[in-house]
Amino acid sequence: MLVLRLLNVVAPAYFLCISLVTFVLQIFLFIPSMFRDLSTTPLLSPALLHGALFLFLSANALGNYVLVIQNSPEDLGKGLNLGAGAEVVADWHWLDGSRSPGSALPSTHFCRLCARVTQRHDHHCFFTGNCIGSRNMRNFIMFCLYTSLACLDSLVAGMAYISAALSMSFANPLAFLTLLPHSISQFFSGALLSSEMFVILMLYLWLGIGLACAGFCCHQMLLILRGQTRYQVRKGMVVRARPWRENLREVFGKRWLLGLLIPVLNVGSDYRRQKEK
Repeated sequence: MLVLRLLNVVAPAYFLCISLVTFVLQIFLFIPSMFRDLSTTPLLSPALLHGALFLFLSANALGNYVLVIQNSPEDLGKGLNLGAGAEVVADWHWLDGSRSPGSALPSTHFCRLCARVTQRHDHHCFFTGNCIGSRNMRNFIMFCLYTSLACLDSLVAGMAYISAALSMSFANPLAFLTLLPHSISQFFSGALLSSEMFVILMLYLWLGIGLACAGFCCHQMLLILRGQTRYQVRKGMVVRARPWRENLREVFGKRWLLGLLIPVLNVGSDYRRQKEK
């Protein structure tokens, strides 16, 4: 448990550090290097277009990241006057007569890291230090989507910068695969600057984070279409079959297009309508 609590602190700090480094590289290195192209008009320059795209992706990724934390799943233990944190484990009598947190009310789960009982618990995300459930599932998916796109955008900009700085071409797919070992040998021989080596390392980091977030986003969307959560799949729970449109509306609500463009609360979802009633 101590290792998990430590990971719950280190993972968000790691994500924020990577975000800060990416922002600094984009604003102070990649975008200024694009202004050297004098063949384009100022209004349609690649630097301005790329800068606007990067700010849009970053604002959505960080905005939904904050909303995931802000929209923490409510503690059902408090709603039932069962106490909070460890008091829930000590005082809650489960439906099957046991005292195990895994045998709680249907579609609920007690998270020992967050010390709360959440509705439609999916998983605990260490990068946000928070549980993912009914209230913040849509913001979490948008966070994964825009983080993946921001990493892809940074990857393309970084490859363009390295291509110009080292006078190399990435037309051959093998050029990217052999870039890291070749750059390491050049760096230790003194032929490659430390700043350029750092950018090359960030290229592979952006690729890994982007692919991981994209895969996680697709996996979550598949579970939503089936009306399942990761916790239910892991425990082998059987869920009631419903049309996929209802499953999507339950998570994204009717104003899904607004949430796709800007980071907003999950207004109009079935969960919020049930809570208001």
